[in-house]
Amino acid sequence: MRVRAGIVATVSSVLLASGCVATADPARERSERPRVVEGTRITQGQPQQELPERPSFVVVLMDDFSLDLLRTMRQAQVMAREGASYDHAYVVDSLCCVSRTSLLTGQYPHQTGVRTNTANTPNPVGPLGGYEAFEAYGNAARSVNVRLQRAGWTTGLVGKFLNEYYLGDGVELPPVPRGWSSWQPVFPDAYDGWDFRMLRTDADRGAVVEHVAAPPAEASPAEKDAAYAGTVIADRAVEFVRQNERRDAPYFLMVTPFGPHSRVRPEGHYPGDPGFPPAFDDRPGPGAPGNCGPVDCSDLDASGLPGFADDQTDNAPVHADGSPAPQWRPATVSSPDAEVATATMRQRAQMVQSIDRMVARIRAEVGPDTYVVLTSDNGFHLGRYGLGQGKGSPFEADVQVPLIVTGPGVVPGARSEMVSNLDLAPTLERLAGLAPPAYRAGTSLVPTFGDPELSRRGHTFFEHTWAKSLGPDPDASFAGGTIDSIPSYVAVRSRRALLVRFDLDPTWEGVDHAYELYDYRADGWERRNAYADPRQQARVARLSALLDGFTACQSVTLDQPVPRSCRDLTR
Repeated sequence: MRVRAGIVATVSSVLLASGCVATADPARERSERPRVVEGTRITQGQPQQELPERPSFVVVLMDDFSLDLLRTMRQAQVMAREGASYDHAYVVDSLCCVSRTSLLTGQYPHQTGVRTNTANTPNPVGPLGGYEAFEAYGNAARSVNVRLQRAGWTTGLVGKFLNEYYLGDGVELPPVPRGWSSWQPVFPDAYDGWDFRMLRTDADRGAVVEHVAAPPAEASPAEKDAAYAGTVIADRAVEFVRQNERRDAPYFLMVTPFGPHSRVRPEGHYPGDPGFPPAFDDRPGPGAPGNCGPVDCSDLDASGLPGFADDQTDNAPVHADGSPAPQWRPATVSSPDAEVATATMRQRAQMVQSIDRMVARIRAEVGPDTYVVLTSDNGFHLGRYGLGQGKGSPFEADVQVPLIVTGPGVVPGARSEMVSNLDLAPTLERLAGLAPPAYRAGTSLVPTFGDPELSRRGHTFFEHTWAKSLGPDPDASFAGGTIDSIPSYVAVRSRRALLVRFDLDPTWEGVDHAYELYDYRADGWERRNAYADPRQQARVARLSALLDGFTACQSVTLDQPVPRSCRDLTR
């Protein structure tokens, strides 16, 4: 397997040596009390303002959202005007289970042990990903919701949780992870939009299974949309907010819709369902082009995406000495059909309209002491990079995501700081008056709320582990399996450049490093690999040193403190 030597072994050896998964000290956490966050007064032309001592939080986490869709979301645009928008927001790995675990824990995949979407067992080292790895390596105990709940917050999740957290034939009811006061995960059969199951915690019966049945094919569009996964998740989320606003006590809600992810079965639930099924009210019909929000659907054209159908000959990786390395991009992927890709782009834009309406409903219900965050677990490439459609690469379409925050003390405006989804957990903790534990790798964004010009970090890191999916893969049907072609890599991104170090060796132990460097200042996107360009050697040396430092820091796992030297690599 193309797994970088040492990453999996490090976590496994720690677990074997200890006999259990180490966690933070519960007694110490219970003794903490929320306090006013220091250094967060608003001074830019406004009266000084203290942030609330016990604010509430709503995090809306979309699935496979690409930035080209942001302009189609009217409410998201309102949020961007009223709050903080981060123009350089990234995920540590463009895979949903890996990214979601990192968001909850504020930790890199080498710390969490969750490196893929599926467990991929049996293998010599244990689960590589999915819910099995999430539990095996103690990530539930290190998740931010646990600390918030212990400090008095009511916590809730509504929507998609993690890959392989599901209820299948002959499969026992999965356990409720610790730290959730209200647990309403929707199982993966909701990818297709209709006829799905979900859990709901009940004070008397524990977790119970609910089946949301699909109306018959002859039902009206309104009846079908009432049972659409996006609608049901929105209704449950609004219900949670209303209940907790009436209690006048702090809460934390994660809302995780399935859109704009594709369906997973070859055939849709209803005849004519597209691969990316929007609500019926948003679909095109006689005389109607479909609902793409403030954008006319006919104005969306995939062929205009940077790098669409780009010839990958000049993107080939090279070894450190500049000699050619094997091309990892799959030769089996044909040039994208612009008409098909455009149709997909429009379907995805129509899909996010139900999410946009949900965000508007939530924002209408929350109180003045509530922060609302809109982001995604990863991006999505469509006809770019010679990879068809999907995710998993270190390139901008896959790793860059929206990050928009509204709430008390947030000065409107764009931020230029390089940020990561690792930063959300420590941000919530700081707002709640809790000191983030030393094992968090992320950095609180709170200081940037009151100072749009503040930019403390100029780099971010990505890491990805190749492992062929052995379990149910929700991306297999419409992503063409290209995720299985992307090798393991580590990468460093600055505002102007990206350096990727791939590991092309197909074994557990071996290493075959190959490099790609992209100069965004020169090309604006990943046009050509400039690693061997003599004019880039100073940049290569500087970014390579950062990658070496990051690789050395991968020995820090689980609840081990992250050294200051590792944190400083992002500066």
